[in-house]
Amino acid sequence: MLNTFSLLFLVSLLLMCVMRLWLAQRQISHVRAHREAVPESFSGHIALGAHQKAADYAVARARFGRVGLAIEVAVLLGLTFGGGLQALHDFWSPRLDGLPYGVALVFSVIALSAVVDLPLTLYHQFVIEEKFGFNRMRLTLFLGDLVKHAALGIVIGTPVLLAVLWLMESMGELWWLYVWLFWCGFNLLLLFIYPTWIAPLFNKFAPLEDDALRTRVEALLARCGFTTSGLFVMDGSKRSGHGNAYFTGFGKTKRIVFFDTLLGRLQAVEVEAVLAHELGHFRHRHIVKRIGMLFAMSLLFLAILGQLINADWFFNGLGLDARNTALGLVLFFLAGPVFTFFLTPLLSLLSRRDEFEADSYAAGHASAGNLVSALVKLYEDNAATLTPDPLHSLFYDSHPPAALRIARLQDA
Repeated sequence: MLNTFSLLFLVSLLLMCVMRLWLAQRQISHVRAHREAVPESFSGHIALGAHQKAADYAVARARFGRVGLAIEVAVLLGLTFGGGLQALHDFWSPRLDGLPYGVALVFSVIALSAVVDLPLTLYHQFVIEEKFGFNRMRLTLFLGDLVKHAALGIVIGTPVLLAVLWLMESMGELWWLYVWLFWCGFNLLLLFIYPTWIAPLFNKFAPLEDDALRTRVEALLARCGFTTSGLFVMDGSKRSGHGNAYFTGFGKTKRIVFFDTLLGRLQAVEVEAVLAHELGHFRHRHIVKRIGMLFAMSLLFLAILGQLINADWFFNGLGLDARNTALGLVLFFLAGPVFTFFLTPLLSLLSRRDEFEADSYAAGHASAGNLVSALVKLYEDNAATLTPDPLHSLFYDSHPPAALRIARLQDA
């Protein structure tokens, strides 16, 4: 039976769908309208063919996103008002109770979602990415990754889920605070173990062997007062043609990782400039701030769940007759994105602000010109459109539009 919360949820879902479809159509129309000419600020640096490839890639991803949205909404409605989650409860509740029931229920929903997502992931990797020359992955590697992810999910996820469900059932009205403390501790632990224990399961990490580049990078690190446990090259080319560089780890486990595709494309001075940008994130404490924001938001959401977990209208409003902690947890994670979607432009704005700060830092500790030339190459190699729709970019993009970003660097 529908109640007030049901109507609020459905209205929010409708608004989310309309907004996403409208923004996707704006992106498609705007990119196609600017497909036939390279923006003036990039003429002479990016060929028309590369610009058109980027436009076609952006359009293909936007169209694919609309299909993904339709399937996402169908699964959500099927699990809630369609009775899917109620059916899973009816299946497991006579067979299991307590914590085993909760684990079985949650993993059933995760497995169902994974099965639905698998064709979409395959299509994206082996059709879209293949069409535009980015896919380097064989099907055997894809399936191997799938098995590893599933195994990690079971090995790590099972004790974590057991701990969360136990805290929810045993810690009284303030259970959400204990869950939050546990969740924060778990995420900090992951930051320590990911570089040395998890990442090597999927990629090979070799020490940076280019002596000239290493000397340049180490000099930059010294100038910036940054210490690291090592400089590594990752074999990203075995999966994708996209290039990148990133920091990983926490404390003494910090390491700098370069994709081999990045090193194969950029000159040493350009790599230095890209790294200086990443160091800008470190110097401005962007990573720490983002972790703090993530923890603050998770505390707020868990506190909200603490109020909803005993509310019949929450369960009934989303199509359930039964009520328990595991069902409440699943329902919250199903319904939450419908409402938090509208925070997307704020989060994107904060991320773009961080990118500008990191660019400014890079311009002061390396070369703005070298960062510009590196970015132009990366835009071209990654087929990043130079002409995104302004509203689409404002809503979604974690990085500033290419033209605006480069214009600021040129004025630095």
